[in-house]
Amino acid sequence: MSPLTITLLVICGVLLIGIIVLYVLGRKSQKKKEDQDAQIAATAQTMSMLIIDKKKMRLKDAGLPAMVVEQTPKMLRRSKVPIVKAKVGPRIMTLICDAQVFDIIPVKKEVKAIVSGLYITGVRGLRGPIETAPKKKGFKARLMARANAARQELDKDKAEKKKKKA
Repeated sequence: MSPLTITLLVICGVLLIGIIVLYVLGRKSQKKKEDQDAQIAATAQTMSMLIIDKKKMRLKDAGLPAMVVEQTPKMLRRSKVPIVKAKVGPRIMTLICDAQVFDIIPVKKEVKAIVSGLYITGVRGLRGPIETAPKKKGFKARLMARANAARQELDKDKAEKKKKKA
């Protein structure tokens, strides 16, 4: 066998082993996630709360209890997480929010939230459905919208000129 063939076989073998390892790790993490979701669902309770503020910030800066910060892995302490400050009954609490729920939470409104410990997993409007403000367009989307509008105007002008010539 030539050295090129041996090299290709070794590379294919390493890639195959890598794919198998990633598959096994993925299955394990999927099982962990399912177990965690089951635990969260088991301890969930519905609370009515007034949302004061919501931000994405680091756990250290969020004002969470020291025990929560100590229990999180060191890598996650530096990452930004969705934090919600809400008035639950007479107390003002700092809660961590699910990423999908964070976008639909209205600020300065009263909502019914499904809470598991310090973690908000779901939100419903207390008085009717939750109305969220439309998301702002990015720079590129606004630029494309302007370009499309200008193109449509040019097409209208061309059509008018053709009508005048005819």
